[in-house]
Amino acid sequence: MSSQTPFGLGPIAAQPLHEQVYERLRHALMSGQIAPGRKLTSRKLAAELGTSDMPVRSALMRLQALHALDQLANGSMILPAMTRTRFSDLMTTRLICEPAAARRAVDGLDRAGLVKLRQVAVALTAAAEDQDIDAYLLHNHDFKFSIYAACGSPSLLFLIETLWLQVGPFLRQFSGQFDNDLRGILALDYHDEIVRRLEEGDGEAAAGLLARDIREGYDFLMQNGQFE
Repeated sequence: MSSQTPFGLGPIAAQPLHEQVYERLRHALMSGQIAPGRKLTSRKLAAELGTSDMPVRSALMRLQALHALDQLANGSMILPAMTRTRFSDLMTTRLICEPAAARRAVDGLDRAGLVKLRQVAVALTAAAEDQDIDAYLLHNHDFKFSIYAACGSPSLLFLIETLWLQVGPFLRQFSGQFDNDLRGILALDYHDEIVRRLEEGDGEAAAGLLARDIREGYDFLMQNGQFE
């Protein structure tokens, strides 16, 4: 009887629980789902996530090391309030890193990736028109990171993620700056044009539009945002 040869698929790697918890919290911070000044305790987060304290404490310590959280005297963590100086520094660095990633992404986005990007752009517009800030922030994160993930540079992607861990929660304050009309945010958003340029293979134009998106949001919040 002949022996069966393996297919060469290899084993399925299960992501450790502490990595799952970290990824969940990281995404919540970057997509603005947790507001600045919010206190985070491992006990409450573990109860919400349905895990023990240990993986949550590990995730919180990692996020503190990346300057996304500050530790209080009682051991709980807090999202630090944003100062004008810190925000300016973060946004200036975003203007260096993110257009560079968009410029490189034009070669990494295939047809399926562009279709997904177009779908997220449509969802972004719908969220703004529906006055849904949670959906808008989630789609905004997904839109931009669909581009950045295609840049082909893990180190550049890591830098951008670290920036978003710090600035993401503050972006939620966009919702309070448009007189309860979130549709006004679309005047500072160029996602449809960015997709069009990427579809055309024009990475330089896409990078320029992305820089304009960041710069105009930066200028608006520097003039109207509430800082510590």
